[in-house]
Order: sequence, then C-alpha cells, then structure tokens
Amino acid sequence: MNRAIRKFAATVSMFLLIMMPELQLVAQSPAAAEPSQSQSSQLDLHQYLQKSYEELFQLSPSLTFNAADVENERQALKRGEDSCRGRFKDHSKQYGKQLDIARNDLKKGGSGLPDVRRHDLHCQIQNLELLRSEADILSGQAIPNAYDNLNAKLDLLVQWPAQNREILAAIASGSHNQRRWSDVKDIGFREIASGQRDDIKRGQDAVNELKRTGLLPPEVESKAVQDYVKKVADRVAQHSDLKVPLHVTVLQSKEINAFALPGGYLFIERGLLEATDDEAQLAGVISHELAHVTARHGAKLMKRATIAGMFYQAAQIAAVVLTGGMAGIGMYYALQYGYYGLGLVLNLKLLGVSRDYELEADQLGIQYAWNSGYDPTGFVRFFDKMATREGYVNGVSWFRTHPPFYTRMVDAQREIMFLPKGRDLEVQSAEFEQMKKDLAPVVAAADKEEKEKPSLLMTKEEGCAPPKKIEYKPGQPVEQICSTDLRAPNPEEKNDGGNTSGKDEIGMKRLSSPCTPASFR
Repeated sequence: MNRAIRKFAATVSMFLLIMMPELQLVAQSPAAAEPSQSQSSQLDLHQYLQKSYEELFQLSPSLTFNAADVENERQALKRGEDSCRGRFKDHSKQYGKQLDIARNDLKKGGSGLPDVRRHDLHCQIQNLELLRSEADILSGQAIPNAYDNLNAKLDLLVQWPAQNREILAAIASGSHNQRRWSDVKDIGFREIASGQRDDIKRGQDAVNELKRTGLLPPEVESKAVQDYVKKVADRVAQHSDLKVPLHVTVLQSKEINAFALPGGYLFIERGLLEATDDEAQLAGVISHELAHVTARHGAKLMKRATIAGMFYQAAQIAAVVLTGGMAGIGMYYALQYGYYGLGLVLNLKLLGVSRDYELEADQLGIQYAWNSGYDPTGFVRFFDKMATREGYVNGVSWFRTHPPFYTRMVDAQREIMFLPKGRDLEVQSAEFEQMKKDLAPVVAAADKEEKEKPSLLMTKEEGCAPPKKIEYKPGQPVEQICSTDLRAPNPEEKNDGGNTSGKDEIGMKRLSSPCTPASFR
C-alpha cells in the first residue's frame, strides 16, 4: 500500500511540474494588464542575449516575452548575419579580382619584368591569398558561430522553462535513472565501447603522419606547464572509463583547441591554456576529449579509412609547400602562425565528431569531470566564454569540431542536474594559477618570435612583410569584427601586399553596423 501511495505521489508531482501554468510567451493585447514590477524592470530581449548561459538558465523561468518581440529579434539576427557574412564574402571576391590582376601583370611582364616589380607582385599575390583566406574563414565559420550562439540563447529564453520543469519532474519520479549512461557510480568499471586497445596503433600512426607532414606544432618548452597539464589529465583519466595509457602533449599554438586521437593521444594547444579561467574549465575540456576515446568515436568513424585519408587539406597544403603552387598559401600561413590551426585541417571523422557522438562525449565528459571532483559546469562555462565573452577567431576550429549550440547547452545542463549531489567540487587550484605564471614567458617568447619573423614561413618569396591591414587581429572578438567596417578593396586599386611602395591599402573605420552582435538592430 505504501509503495502504491509513493508511486501515486510521484506521478502527481510530475504532472504538476509539467502542467504548472507559466506563460513564457505572452501575446499581449492593447487591453492587457499593466506589467508587474518584476516585468517592468525586465531588460529588453536582445540584452539578455549578451548574458552567459549560466545566467540564462537561472533567469529564463521568471521572464516573459512578447511573441512578436521574439520573432522580431529572430529576424534581426538573420538580417545581421546575412549583412556581416555578405560583407566578408564580398571582400573575398574583391581579393580574388586583385589576385587576377596581379597574376595577369606578372604574366604580361614575362622574363623582361624588372626584379623589383616582380618581387612586389610576388609579395602582393602572397598576401592577397592570406587576406582572402581570412575573409573566407570569417564568412564561413567565425561569424556563423557567433550568430548560432545568439540564436541558441534566444531559443533558451523561450524553451528552457518548460524543459526545466520536465527535468525536475524526471528527478522527482526517478526516471532520470533510466537514461543512457546513468550508472555514474560504476564509472571505471563499466565499458562504454569495447576494443580501446585496438585503437592504439591507429592513433600512433595518425601522430606519425601529423609529424611527417609538418602539421603538428612543436611542443611547449616548459616542463612545469607540460607536467601540470599531464597531472590534470591523469586525474581525469583515473576517474573515467579509459582503458588505455594516456599520452598528453601541450602544443605551441595560439589556437584555442584540444583534440584526442584514437588510442589515448591527447593534445592540448597553448591557446586553450591561455583561454581557460580555472582548473574546472580545463578539466571539463579534457574530460570531453577523453570521452571521445573511451567511446571509440574516432575509430568507429574511421574504421575503413587509411591514414592517408585522415587529414583534411593536408595533402593540398603539403603540395603547396613542395611545388611552389599559390593555391592555399593563405591557409598554410594561417597554420604556421596559429591563426586557425590544426583543428581546421584534421578530418572530423578522425576526431570522432558527429552530432550524436558529440552529445555523447558531452554527457560522458561531464560525468568524468564530476567523478574527478571537479565542478562539472566548467565545460559549460568555458563554452560560454568562447561563444559569448570572447568569440575569438582563434577558436573557430573549436566550434567547427564541436556542434551544435542550443542542444549542447541544454543537454549539458540536464546532465549536470541529474548527477548526484553532496560532493565538494573543485573549481580553482593554486597549481592552475602557478601554471598561468609559468605559461606567461612561453607566450611572450612566442609572440616576440612571431613579430620578428620577416616573412611567411616556407613561402615562395622571401622578404615580404605581412599585410599592414588584415581582416581581423589575432584575439579580436567577432563582435568587433561585425561592428567594424573593413572597407572592401577597390579592384582598381593595387594592394601593396605589405610593402612600402606607397600604394593604397584596405582602410578601416568604425560605424554603427546593422550586424553588431550587441543588438543586431
């Protein structure tokens, strides 16, 4: 009898939580009642899009929005993205026209072209390729990422209150214990995917291929930094479902990314260490990457592929370097200088990235971070920082390899809410803060070396200065990119490609743009 009563009570609780009236979208009429004090103090809708996911998860259940305002904001976002992307697509086309002109001049001059003029044209072509590559990355990835994030926050404001009630109901009824991988008390003893050891050779072959093609950045030359990252990764690995030895390497690259190859080969890029604010964020990213290994995502997607097919554009880039071809030199420049990085070259299948696998890695990664004693919100907070407060172009490959926004954030929050409570979870440590201090001279030395490089590495023309005006500055937020008018080059003008011959260059001026992410109005 008592069991039946408890079951009935849980059912009633679930029903009340789901059916509790909450008019999230209010279709207000002219005769609508005056707003309450809490409603009258509510911010404009677009202002909430600048808040963190963590804040929105807390705020959205108590907010109400006019349905027409939500639709207007959604249309404003679409117009803003189209405008901002269109601008840089146009830039890319204009650079292409300038490239055609420069190559035509080079062809017309033939063997009789003066050496100084030939050098100028070579530098111009080289740098225009870089600028076109940057414009393509911005229009194709960085800007869409920024707008995807804002649309996800708009969806969260509208949809989270109902989903939050469903989650609370599942917890009240105990049905959350029926989800896949709910057996968090058995982490380390359960098997996510059999055959992890079979992936060791595949991963080692992939590492060797990266080194052979020159695509793997050098290691960070700081034992203190390498040891610290390895310590955090080992702690997570010991509290995960990993069944193979873990190999951890910190790479000297400003790209904000991390990736794990099959068989337990984990690579953390220096830019990720610079971008994380606390140890829980770093552990959250590491946990996510190890989840790809424990679930054998990369091996499953690449089981029929050869090592030669594991790299996206790697062969093309190698051909550029070896044959002197000009196609893709901008991407090679970007790789060497860390603007976009390895994340845009590795085949997503090798990294185990697909929609379903990515969501599974999120779930398992949150569990591993929690089981290791870290605050599992670290991964969500880092994602939010990258997407909202930073939006760095240096991190575009991180978003490329980690789709999509809304589903990921909600599923992550759901898993965090489902985890057992009562543990003391770590956010920050003195060791993390010391790592930051140890990393500072490494970053300073790398920046100094980059500035002193007189030309593009392994390019076909020595003595060319990089362009004086570029599509974006390393570390520049997408918000500034979309609110800055980088005047598209006039095809009638000759870009000097960074030389000092006095020719016109792409100008810059600030303006109030319809694609400014702060309001997109």
